[in-house]
Amino acid sequence: MKLNFKFLAVLFLGIIVSSCSSDDDNNLSNGAPEISNFEYGMGGSDHGSDQYAYIGSDIHMEAEIYAEATVSSIAVSIHAHDLEVGEGEEEWDFEQTYTDEKYLVINPTFHEHIDIPTTAPAGEYHVVLTVTDQAGNSTEVEGHLDILDPITISDVSIDSSVARGSDLHAEFMINAVNGVHNILVDIHAHGLTLAEGEVEWDFEQTYEEGYHELTEVEFHEHIDVPATAPAGEYHMSITIEDENGNTTTFESHIDVTE
Repeated sequence: MKLNFKFLAVLFLGIIVSSCSSDDDNNLSNGAPEISNFEYGMGGSDHGSDQYAYIGSDIHMEAEIYAEATVSSIAVSIHAHDLEVGEGEEEWDFEQTYTDEKYLVINPTFHEHIDIPTTAPAGEYHVVLTVTDQAGNSTEVEGHLDILDPITISDVSIDSSVARGSDLHAEFMINAVNGVHNILVDIHAHGLTLAEGEVEWDFEQTYEEGYHELTEVEFHEHIDVPATAPAGEYHMSITIEDENGNTTTFESHIDVTE
């Protein structure tokens, strides 16, 4: 009887240890987090899933996360490769790890808006979202995002030369997602020698009427060139500002002839 009792006790202890070990194995074998319905793109009230956004605006980012273990962090990385950086622009990369209390749960919904600097170059960017849980498991999803200029100019038709005493024709299409605030035209020359009867000529005018707040509009103006303007090469600068303060500038050269 004593032998049987000892045998049963050992068998019972073995079952308990095996059960605990099995539970530990289950805890360690939690699956990696799953990410679904990953959206990124235009911000604003529509919260669309389009994979583009505008300079000076924001990137709406959202994802559903299923995690068997509590989430410990959510990281976002946005970067580009070999984009040409123009005048007034600065290379832009974004990296941030989110550990907000609302995300440190079993099945959080990730939702953030990421500002795009007004100095960011336009082009294609690589987006990575990484979710890590407290068990050390991690999952990432990635994609590509086109960052676009909020103001574009097309179909440009500007006289390359104009006789003094006549007018200069300038015409082009403007697309401004935030609406046009105004259009500044500046024409000037440097170092021209004044002949008898000539008067130095500079032109600067801001246009609003017929353009203000429109998102798509044709700029079409005729600019009078005084008969007394010195002949020679002039620099023309056209700056369009939108309702959010973003600007874009188009430059040209014009020969004023006698």
